[in-house]
Amino acid sequence: MPAGWANTVKPPPAKNTLIPTFIFMLFVGVTAASAGSLPPGVMRINALPAPALRLDNIDGESYDLTATNGHWRFVHFWATWCGPCRREMPSIQRMMNRLDDVDLKMVLVNTAETEDEVFTFLGIVAPDLLPLMDTDGLVTERWQPRGLPATFLVDPEGLIQYQALGGREWEKPAYLEFLRGLTR
Repeated sequence: MPAGWANTVKPPPAKNTLIPTFIFMLFVGVTAASAGSLPPGVMRINALPAPALRLDNIDGESYDLTATNGHWRFVHFWATWCGPCRREMPSIQRMMNRLDDVDLKMVLVNTAETEDEVFTFLGIVAPDLLPLMDTDGLVTERWQPRGLPATFLVDPEGLIQYQALGGREWEKPAYLEFLRGLTR
């Protein structure tokens, strides 16, 4: 042994802290979930006034977001060419069916496509959905989603409170409970 090492104290062997750490993290996660945390992918944002949204639906009827003030709004931007959007639309259809007793207004904005493209797609995967047509993409541009699909939850006063980017299974219990909780 080299000189000076004889008096060196060896540290005690490292204890395995992985399992206690995992148990602690699991407990914290369960506690947070039971305390009303957000479902996966839904983010609370600083309340921002919702941009103007005035469009015609696929049947030619006009819609203005401000006409539904006093209600929570689920504002969803999507397109038929978007893979995650295509997979998500049946889930939104099922979510709407399960929330038919909830005071949540559904606002589905198709981005820069023709009525024929939208009608053909929805007729197959989600025939009960009635989208708004942003044929020139200008409304979508004002809302500035960071990709499609993008969902904004607008409170009764017209402020965006939550955002979800990317596709998700909206009919899952965590999302349904969250959306029901907003409207209570």
